[in-house]
Amino acid sequence: TNFTLIPNQKLRRSNRQTSCCSKTLGSGFQPISTFGNFKALPLEIFQIILKYLSVKDISMLSMVSKTVSQHIINYISTSSGSKRLLLQDFHNLELPDRRQDSAILEHYRSLGLLFKRCTLLLPTKERLKYIHKILTEVSCFKFNGCAAPMQCLGLTCYGMFLQTLTAGWDELECHRVYNFLCELTNLCRKMQMAVCSKPGSARKLELRIRLFCRNVLLDHWTHRSDSAFWLTRILKPWPMVNQARLLYIIFGPISPQDGQVVWQKMIEEPTDEFSLKGLADAIKLLYDASTKEWTADDVISLVDELSVVPREWLLENNARLLMLSGNNICFTFMASKAVNGRTIELARLIVFLALLCEKELMPACDWTRLTMMQKSAKVFSTPNVRNALAVSIMEMLQHQYMFGDRDEDDRSFLNLFHLVHAQANFHKEVLYLTMNTSLSA
Repeated sequence: TNFTLIPNQKLRRSNRQTSCCSKTLGSGFQPISTFGNFKALPLEIFQIILKYLSVKDISMLSMVSKTVSQHIINYISTSSGSKRLLLQDFHNLELPDRRQDSAILEHYRSLGLLFKRCTLLLPTKERLKYIHKILTEVSCFKFNGCAAPMQCLGLTCYGMFLQTLTAGWDELECHRVYNFLCELTNLCRKMQMAVCSKPGSARKLELRIRLFCRNVLLDHWTHRSDSAFWLTRILKPWPMVNQARLLYIIFGPISPQDGQVVWQKMIEEPTDEFSLKGLADAIKLLYDASTKEWTADDVISLVDELSVVPREWLLENNARLLMLSGNNICFTFMASKAVNGRTIELARLIVFLALLCEKELMPACDWTRLTMMQKSAKVFSTPNVRNALAVSIMEMLQHQYMFGDRDEDDRSFLNLFHLVHAQANFHKEVLYLTMNTSLSA
Protein backbone atom coordinates (compact mmCIF):
# COMPACT_ATOMS: atom_id res chain seq x y z
CA THR A 1 0.00 0.00 0.00
CA ASN A 2 2.83 2.36 0.93
CA PHE A 3 4.49 1.48 -2.35
CA THR A 4 1.43 2.39 -4.23
CA LEU A 5 0.90 5.57 -2.26
CA ILE A 6 4.29 6.97 -3.10
CA PRO A 7 3.61 7.32 -6.79
CA ASN A 8 0.22 8.77 -6.01
CA GLN A 9 1.80 11.40 -3.80
CA LYS A 10 4.39 12.10 -6.44
CA LEU A 11 1.69 12.28 -8.99
CA ARG A 12 -0.27 14.70 -6.86
CA ARG A 13 2.88 16.71 -6.22
CA SER A 14 3.55 16.68 -9.92
CA ASN A 15 -0.01 17.82 -10.53
CA ARG A 16 0.38 20.66 -8.08
CA GLN A 17 3.63 21.72 -9.67
CA THR A 18 2.21 21.50 -13.15
CA SER A 19 -0.82 23.46 -12.08
CA CYS A 20 1.36 26.09 -10.46
CA CYS A 21 3.62 26.19 -13.48
CA SER A 22 0.70 26.45 -15.88
CA LYS A 23 -0.72 29.25 -13.78
CA THR A 24 2.60 31.07 -14.01
CA LEU A 25 2.83 30.41 -17.74
CA GLY A 26 -0.77 31.43 -18.12
CA SER A 27 -0.10 34.82 -16.63
CA GLY A 28 2.91 35.32 -18.85
CA PHE A 29 2.27 33.48 -22.13
CA GLN A 30 -1.43 32.90 -22.69
CA PRO A 31 -2.01 36.40 -24.17
CA ILE A 32 0.67 35.81 -26.82
CA SER A 33 -2.15 35.02 -29.25
CA THR A 34 -3.96 38.22 -28.32
CA PHE A 35 -1.75 40.95 -26.87
CA GLY A 36 1.65 39.30 -26.42
CA ASN A 37 4.34 40.99 -24.35
CA PHE A 38 2.46 44.28 -24.69
CA LYS A 39 0.26 43.05 -21.82
CA ALA A 40 3.04 43.94 -19.40
CA LEU A 41 2.89 47.55 -20.59
CA PRO A 42 0.39 50.10 -19.34
CA LEU A 43 -2.01 51.26 -22.02
CA GLU A 44 -0.45 54.71 -21.96
CA ILE A 45 2.97 53.26 -22.81
CA PHE A 46 1.46 51.22 -25.65
CA GLN A 47 -0.05 54.38 -27.11
CA ILE A 48 3.29 56.17 -26.79
CA ILE A 49 4.87 53.33 -28.80
CA LEU A 50 2.22 53.82 -31.50
CA LYS A 51 3.34 57.43 -31.86
CA TYR A 52 6.71 56.22 -33.13
CA LEU A 53 5.16 53.97 -35.78
CA SER A 54 4.09 55.07 -39.24
CA VAL A 55 0.46 54.68 -40.28
CA LYS A 56 1.45 51.71 -42.46
CA ASP A 57 3.19 50.05 -39.52
CA ILE A 58 0.18 50.60 -37.27
CA SER A 59 -1.96 49.10 -40.02
CA MET A 60 0.21 45.97 -40.07
CA LEU A 61 0.19 45.80 -36.27
CA SER A 62 -3.62 45.89 -36.21
CA MET A 63 -3.69 42.47 -37.93
CA VAL A 64 -1.78 40.76 -35.09
CA SER A 65 -4.91 40.02 -33.09
CA LYS A 66 -8.37 41.23 -32.25
CA THR A 67 -7.12 42.59 -28.92
CA VAL A 68 -4.33 44.61 -30.52
CA SER A 69 -6.75 45.89 -33.12
CA GLN A 70 -9.16 47.02 -30.40
CA HIS A 71 -6.40 48.88 -28.58
CA ILE A 72 -5.48 50.64 -31.82
CA ILE A 73 -9.12 51.59 -32.34
CA ASN A 74 -9.14 53.03 -28.83
CA TYR A 75 -5.97 54.95 -29.64
CA ILE A 76 -7.54 56.41 -32.79
CA SER A 77 -10.49 57.58 -30.71
CA THR A 78 -8.27 59.53 -28.29
CA SER A 79 -7.64 63.21 -28.87
CA SER A 80 -3.90 62.65 -29.33
CA GLY A 81 -4.47 59.78 -31.75
CA SER A 82 -7.00 61.59 -33.90
CA LYS A 83 -4.85 64.72 -33.93
CA ARG A 84 -1.89 62.76 -35.17
CA LEU A 85 -3.73 60.61 -37.73
CA LEU A 86 -6.33 63.06 -39.08
CA LEU A 87 -4.03 65.55 -40.78
CA GLN A 88 -5.88 68.67 -41.83
CA ASP A 89 -3.22 70.63 -43.68
CA PHE A 90 -5.34 70.71 -46.85
CA HIS A 91 -4.54 74.28 -47.85
CA ASN A 92 -0.76 74.17 -47.72
CA LEU A 93 0.37 75.80 -50.95
CA GLU A 94 3.70 73.99 -50.81
CA LEU A 95 1.97 70.66 -51.45
CA PRO A 96 1.72 69.58 -55.11
CA ASP A 97 -1.67 70.54 -56.44
CA ARG A 98 -3.85 67.39 -56.40
CA ARG A 99 -1.03 65.05 -57.37
CA GLN A 100 -1.51 61.42 -56.44
CA ASP A 101 2.00 61.18 -54.96
CA SER A 102 1.60 64.09 -52.58
CA ALA A 103 2.37 63.35 -48.96
CA ILE A 104 -1.07 64.04 -47.57
CA LEU A 105 -2.82 61.89 -50.18
CA GLU A 106 -0.46 59.02 -49.44
CA HIS A 107 -1.17 59.51 -45.75
CA TYR A 108 -4.92 59.15 -46.26
CA ARG A 109 -4.45 56.15 -48.51
CA SER A 110 -2.56 54.47 -45.67
CA LEU A 111 -5.17 55.64 -43.17
CA GLY A 112 -7.91 54.08 -45.29
CA LEU A 113 -6.04 50.78 -45.17
CA LEU A 114 -5.65 51.09 -41.39
CA PHE A 115 -9.40 51.62 -40.91
CA LYS A 116 -10.14 48.80 -43.36
CA ARG A 117 -8.11 46.36 -41.24
CA CYS A 118 -9.20 47.62 -37.83
CA THR A 119 -12.91 47.38 -38.65
CA LEU A 120 -12.66 44.15 -40.61
CA LEU A 121 -14.85 42.15 -38.22
CA LEU A 122 -17.64 44.72 -38.00
CA PRO A 123 -20.77 44.70 -40.19
CA THR A 124 -20.73 47.30 -42.98
CA LYS A 125 -23.26 49.53 -41.25
CA GLU A 126 -21.27 49.56 -38.01
CA ARG A 127 -18.02 50.17 -39.87
CA LEU A 128 -19.47 53.21 -41.59
CA LYS A 129 -20.91 54.60 -38.37
CA TYR A 130 -17.59 54.27 -36.55
CA ILE A 131 -15.61 55.80 -39.42
CA HIS A 132 -18.06 58.70 -39.68
CA LYS A 133 -17.76 59.28 -35.95
CA ILE A 134 -13.98 59.61 -36.28
CA LEU A 135 -13.92 61.63 -39.51
CA THR A 136 -16.66 64.06 -38.48
CA GLU A 137 -13.94 66.14 -36.78
CA VAL A 138 -12.52 67.04 -40.21
CA SER A 139 -14.62 69.93 -41.49
CA CYS A 140 -13.10 69.82 -45.00
CA PHE A 141 -14.53 66.31 -45.47
CA LYS A 142 -18.06 67.69 -45.28
CA PHE A 143 -20.10 68.72 -48.32
CA ASN A 144 -20.17 72.40 -47.34
CA GLY A 145 -17.35 72.21 -44.82
CA CYS A 146 -14.65 74.23 -46.56
CA ALA A 147 -14.91 77.93 -47.33
CA ALA A 148 -12.39 77.65 -50.20
CA PRO A 149 -13.15 74.29 -51.87
CA MET A 150 -11.18 75.02 -55.05
CA GLN A 151 -7.96 75.47 -53.05
CA CYS A 152 -8.64 72.54 -50.70
CA LEU A 153 -7.40 68.95 -50.86
CA GLY A 154 -9.91 67.83 -48.21
CA LEU A 155 -12.45 66.11 -50.47
CA THR A 156 -9.65 64.59 -52.54
CA CYS A 157 -8.13 63.05 -49.41
CA TYR A 158 -11.57 61.88 -48.31
CA GLY A 159 -12.04 60.21 -51.69
CA MET A 160 -8.64 58.54 -51.45
CA PHE A 161 -9.54 57.28 -47.99
CA LEU A 162 -12.91 55.86 -49.14
CA GLN A 163 -11.42 54.28 -52.26
CA THR A 164 -8.83 52.40 -50.18
CA LEU A 165 -11.42 51.46 -47.57
CA THR A 166 -13.98 50.04 -50.02
CA ALA A 167 -11.59 48.49 -52.57
CA GLY A 168 -12.62 44.86 -53.04
CA TRP A 169 -16.04 45.24 -51.42
CA ASP A 170 -18.93 43.65 -53.28
CA GLU A 171 -21.59 45.77 -54.99
CA LEU A 172 -24.13 45.36 -52.21
CA GLU A 173 -21.73 46.82 -49.66
CA CYS A 174 -20.81 49.66 -52.05
CA HIS A 175 -24.52 50.39 -52.51
CA ARG A 176 -24.73 50.79 -48.73
CA VAL A 177 -21.74 53.12 -48.76
CA TYR A 178 -23.33 55.33 -51.41
CA ASN A 179 -26.67 55.39 -49.59
CA PHE A 180 -24.88 56.22 -46.34
CA LEU A 181 -23.05 59.13 -47.99
CA CYS A 182 -26.30 60.39 -49.55
CA GLU A 183 -28.04 60.38 -46.16
CA LEU A 184 -25.04 61.98 -44.51
CA THR A 185 -24.70 64.84 -47.01
CA ASN A 186 -28.31 65.04 -48.23
CA LEU A 187 -26.75 64.66 -51.67
CA CYS A 188 -29.90 63.58 -53.54
CA ARG A 189 -31.82 66.60 -52.30
CA LYS A 190 -28.98 68.91 -53.37
CA MET A 191 -28.83 67.28 -56.80
CA GLN A 192 -32.57 67.74 -57.20
CA MET A 193 -32.25 71.43 -56.41
CA ALA A 194 -29.45 71.80 -58.96
CA VAL A 195 -31.11 69.96 -61.87
CA CYS A 196 -34.51 71.57 -61.30
CA SER A 197 -33.13 75.11 -61.15
CA LYS A 198 -32.30 77.26 -64.13
CA PRO A 199 -28.76 76.41 -65.33
CA GLY A 200 -26.31 78.72 -63.62
CA SER A 201 -28.77 80.05 -61.03
CA ALA A 202 -27.20 77.94 -58.27
CA ARG A 203 -23.54 78.14 -59.24
CA LYS A 204 -22.08 77.47 -55.80
CA LEU A 205 -24.29 74.41 -55.34
CA GLU A 206 -23.31 73.12 -58.79
CA LEU A 207 -19.65 73.57 -57.89
CA ARG A 208 -20.08 71.71 -54.58
CA ILE A 209 -21.84 68.81 -56.32
CA ARG A 210 -19.13 68.62 -58.97
CA LEU A 211 -16.29 68.63 -56.44
CA PHE A 212 -17.93 66.06 -54.16
CA CYS A 213 -18.81 63.66 -56.98
CA ARG A 214 -15.47 63.95 -58.74
CA ASN A 215 -13.10 64.09 -55.76
CA VAL A 216 -14.91 61.71 -53.41
CA LEU A 217 -16.71 59.20 -55.64
CA LEU A 218 -15.18 59.06 -59.12
CA ASP A 219 -11.60 60.18 -59.68
CA HIS A 220 -9.51 57.74 -57.62
CA TRP A 221 -10.46 54.38 -59.15
CA THR A 222 -7.92 52.52 -61.26
CA HIS A 223 -10.45 50.13 -62.83
CA ARG A 224 -13.01 51.56 -65.24
CA SER A 225 -15.66 49.17 -63.96
CA ASP A 226 -15.42 50.75 -60.51
CA SER A 227 -15.74 54.26 -61.92
CA ALA A 228 -18.73 53.14 -64.01
CA PHE A 229 -20.39 51.66 -60.91
CA TRP A 230 -20.18 54.90 -58.93
CA LEU A 231 -21.20 57.08 -61.89
CA THR A 232 -24.19 54.79 -62.39
CA ARG A 233 -25.19 55.25 -58.74
CA ILE A 234 -25.14 59.01 -59.30
CA LEU A 235 -27.09 59.10 -62.57
CA LYS A 236 -29.52 56.18 -62.63
CA PRO A 237 -32.03 57.37 -60.01
CA TRP A 238 -32.88 60.35 -62.26
CA PRO A 239 -34.85 60.66 -65.51
CA MET A 240 -32.86 61.12 -68.73
CA VAL A 241 -33.22 64.92 -68.80
CA ASN A 242 -31.78 65.23 -65.30
CA GLN A 243 -29.06 62.68 -66.08
CA ALA A 244 -27.84 64.93 -68.87
CA ARG A 245 -27.88 67.97 -66.59
CA LEU A 246 -25.94 66.11 -63.89
CA LEU A 247 -23.43 64.84 -66.42
CA TYR A 248 -22.81 68.40 -67.59
CA ILE A 249 -22.47 69.67 -64.01
CA ILE A 250 -19.95 66.97 -63.11
CA PHE A 251 -17.91 66.77 -66.34
CA GLY A 252 -18.77 69.88 -68.37
CA PRO A 253 -16.46 72.87 -69.02
CA ILE A 254 -15.66 75.15 -66.12
CA SER A 255 -14.28 78.64 -65.66
CA PRO A 256 -10.51 78.66 -64.96
CA GLN A 257 -10.99 81.56 -62.54
CA ASP A 258 -13.55 80.18 -60.08
CA GLY A 259 -14.14 76.59 -61.25
CA GLN A 260 -17.85 77.15 -61.81
CA VAL A 261 -19.72 75.42 -64.63
CA VAL A 262 -19.88 77.40 -67.89
CA TRP A 263 -23.32 76.72 -69.35
CA GLN A 264 -23.13 78.93 -72.46
CA LYS A 265 -19.87 77.56 -73.84
CA MET A 266 -21.43 74.94 -76.12
CA ILE A 267 -24.06 77.22 -77.61
CA GLU A 268 -22.11 80.41 -78.25
CA GLU A 269 -18.94 79.40 -80.08
CA PRO A 270 -16.92 76.34 -81.18
CA THR A 271 -15.02 74.91 -78.26
CA ASP A 272 -11.80 72.96 -77.90
CA GLU A 273 -11.03 69.35 -77.07
CA PHE A 274 -10.15 70.12 -73.46
CA SER A 275 -13.64 71.47 -72.70
CA LEU A 276 -15.31 68.29 -74.00
CA LYS A 277 -12.85 65.61 -72.91
CA GLY A 278 -14.48 65.04 -69.52
CA LEU A 279 -17.93 64.55 -71.05
CA ALA A 280 -16.56 62.27 -73.79
CA ASP A 281 -14.68 60.11 -71.28
CA ALA A 282 -17.80 59.77 -69.12
CA ILE A 283 -19.89 58.74 -72.14
CA LYS A 284 -17.29 56.14 -73.17
CA LEU A 285 -17.21 54.87 -69.60
CA LEU A 286 -20.96 54.24 -69.60
CA TYR A 287 -20.98 52.82 -73.14
CA ASP A 288 -18.20 50.34 -72.35
CA ALA A 289 -19.63 49.38 -68.96
CA SER A 290 -20.42 45.67 -68.95
CA THR A 291 -23.63 46.06 -66.96
CA LYS A 292 -27.30 45.63 -67.72
CA GLU A 293 -27.95 49.11 -66.36
CA TRP A 294 -26.65 50.83 -69.50
CA THR A 295 -27.66 49.71 -72.98
CA ALA A 296 -26.36 51.32 -76.17
CA ASP A 297 -29.75 52.99 -76.63
CA ASP A 298 -29.54 54.45 -73.12
CA VAL A 299 -26.14 56.02 -73.80
CA ILE A 300 -27.17 57.36 -77.22
CA SER A 301 -30.31 58.88 -75.73
CA LEU A 302 -28.16 60.48 -73.03
CA VAL A 303 -25.83 61.97 -75.67
CA ASP A 304 -28.83 63.26 -77.61
CA GLU A 305 -30.25 64.85 -74.47
CA LEU A 306 -26.87 66.28 -73.52
CA SER A 307 -26.61 68.13 -76.85
CA VAL A 308 -29.48 70.45 -75.85
CA VAL A 309 -28.20 71.31 -72.35
CA PRO A 310 -28.94 74.09 -71.58
CA ARG A 311 -30.03 74.77 -75.19
CA GLU A 312 -29.15 73.25 -78.54
CA TRP A 313 -25.38 73.10 -79.05
CA LEU A 314 -23.51 74.33 -82.08
CA LEU A 315 -23.24 71.39 -84.47
CA GLU A 316 -19.46 71.64 -84.51
CA ASN A 317 -19.38 71.07 -80.73
CA ASN A 318 -21.77 68.16 -81.07
CA ALA A 319 -19.59 66.65 -83.79
CA ARG A 320 -16.45 67.13 -81.68
CA LEU A 321 -18.06 65.36 -78.72
CA LEU A 322 -18.94 62.38 -80.92
CA MET A 323 -15.44 62.31 -82.40
CA LEU A 324 -13.88 62.28 -78.94
CA SER A 325 -16.30 59.58 -77.80
CA GLY A 326 -14.95 57.11 -80.37
CA ASN A 327 -16.09 55.46 -83.59
CA ASN A 328 -18.51 53.00 -82.00
CA ILE A 329 -20.52 55.69 -80.24
CA CYS A 330 -20.32 57.99 -83.27
CA PHE A 331 -21.65 55.34 -85.64
CA THR A 332 -24.37 54.23 -83.21
CA PHE A 333 -25.48 57.84 -82.83
CA MET A 334 -25.61 58.33 -86.61
CA ALA A 335 -27.47 55.06 -87.10
CA SER A 336 -29.98 56.16 -84.49
CA LYS A 337 -30.66 59.30 -86.52
CA ALA A 338 -31.14 57.17 -89.64
CA VAL A 339 -33.48 54.68 -87.94
CA ASN A 340 -35.66 57.50 -86.66
CA GLY A 341 -35.85 59.16 -90.09
CA ARG A 342 -33.97 62.29 -89.01
CA THR A 343 -32.31 62.66 -92.41
CA ILE A 344 -31.58 66.38 -92.28
CA GLU A 345 -30.00 66.14 -88.81
CA LEU A 346 -27.83 63.25 -90.02
CA ALA A 347 -26.75 65.21 -93.09
CA ARG A 348 -25.78 68.23 -91.00
CA LEU A 349 -23.84 66.03 -88.62
CA ILE A 350 -21.91 64.35 -91.46
CA VAL A 351 -20.96 67.75 -92.90
CA PHE A 352 -19.67 69.03 -89.57
CA LEU A 353 -17.75 65.81 -88.91
CA ALA A 354 -16.01 66.28 -92.27
CA LEU A 355 -15.38 69.96 -91.51
CA LEU A 356 -13.95 69.11 -88.09
CA CYS A 357 -11.62 66.49 -89.57
CA GLU A 358 -10.26 69.17 -91.89
CA LYS A 359 -9.91 71.77 -89.14
CA GLU A 360 -8.02 69.36 -86.91
CA LEU A 361 -5.79 68.27 -89.80
CA MET A 362 -6.99 64.69 -89.58
CA PRO A 363 -7.60 63.70 -93.22
CA ALA A 364 -7.25 60.04 -92.27
CA CYS A 365 -10.53 60.23 -90.38
CA ASP A 366 -12.42 61.27 -93.54
CA TRP A 367 -12.51 57.69 -94.73
CA THR A 368 -13.75 56.53 -91.35
CA ARG A 369 -16.54 59.10 -91.33
CA LEU A 370 -17.46 58.21 -94.92
CA THR A 371 -17.63 54.55 -93.99
CA MET A 372 -19.88 55.47 -91.10
CA MET A 373 -22.07 57.46 -93.47
CA GLN A 374 -22.28 54.47 -95.80
CA LYS A 375 -23.24 52.15 -92.94
CA SER A 376 -25.78 54.66 -91.68
CA ALA A 377 -27.30 54.97 -95.15
CA LYS A 378 -27.84 51.21 -95.25
CA VAL A 379 -30.19 51.61 -92.32
CA PHE A 380 -32.63 53.49 -94.59
CA SER A 381 -35.26 51.20 -96.03
CA THR A 382 -35.42 52.50 -99.62
CA PRO A 383 -32.99 53.96 -102.20
CA ASN A 384 -35.12 57.11 -102.34
CA VAL A 385 -34.41 57.86 -98.71
CA ARG A 386 -30.71 57.24 -99.23
CA ASN A 387 -30.73 59.60 -102.19
CA ALA A 388 -32.50 62.17 -100.04
CA LEU A 389 -29.64 61.88 -97.52
CA ALA A 390 -27.06 62.54 -100.28
CA VAL A 391 -29.04 65.57 -101.48
CA SER A 392 -29.31 66.89 -97.92
CA ILE A 393 -25.54 66.59 -97.46
CA MET A 394 -24.87 68.59 -100.61
CA GLU A 395 -27.44 71.21 -99.63
CA MET A 396 -25.89 71.49 -96.20
CA LEU A 397 -22.45 72.05 -97.71
CA GLN A 398 -23.93 74.76 -99.95
CA HIS A 399 -25.65 76.33 -96.96
CA GLN A 400 -22.36 76.51 -95.11
CA TYR A 401 -20.77 78.23 -98.08
CA MET A 402 -23.43 80.89 -98.11
CA PHE A 403 -24.33 81.34 -94.45
CA GLY A 404 -21.28 80.22 -92.46
CA ASP A 405 -19.75 82.27 -89.64
CA ARG A 406 -19.52 85.95 -90.55
CA ASP A 407 -18.55 87.44 -87.20
CA GLU A 408 -14.88 88.14 -87.88
CA ASP A 409 -13.18 88.41 -91.26
CA ASP A 410 -10.21 86.20 -90.36
CA ARG A 411 -12.29 83.47 -88.81
CA SER A 412 -14.83 83.61 -91.62
CA PHE A 413 -12.09 83.20 -94.23
CA LEU A 414 -10.49 80.38 -92.27
CA ASN A 415 -13.80 78.54 -91.94
CA LEU A 416 -14.41 78.92 -95.67
CA PHE A 417 -10.92 77.58 -96.34
CA HIS A 418 -11.56 74.54 -94.18
CA LEU A 419 -14.98 74.03 -95.70
CA VAL A 420 -13.61 74.00 -99.26
CA HIS A 421 -10.95 71.48 -98.28
CA ALA A 422 -13.49 69.39 -96.37
CA GLN A 423 -15.79 69.26 -99.40
CA ALA A 424 -12.91 68.42 -101.74
CA ASN A 425 -11.68 65.58 -99.53
CA PHE A 426 -15.22 64.36 -98.97
CA HIS A 427 -15.94 64.22 -102.71
CA LYS A 428 -12.57 62.56 -103.33
CA GLU A 429 -13.41 59.77 -100.90
CA VAL A 430 -16.86 59.39 -102.43
CA LEU A 431 -15.28 59.00 -105.89
CA TYR A 432 -12.77 56.43 -104.57
CA LEU A 433 -15.59 54.51 -102.95
CA THR A 434 -17.72 54.63 -106.12
CA MET A 435 -14.88 53.53 -108.37
CA ASN A 436 -13.87 50.67 -106.07
CA THR A 437 -17.48 49.52 -105.90
CA SER A 438 -17.80 49.63 -109.70
CA LEU A 439 -14.55 47.69 -110.23
CA SER A 440 -15.46 45.04 -107.65
CA ALA A 441 -18.86 44.62 -109.37
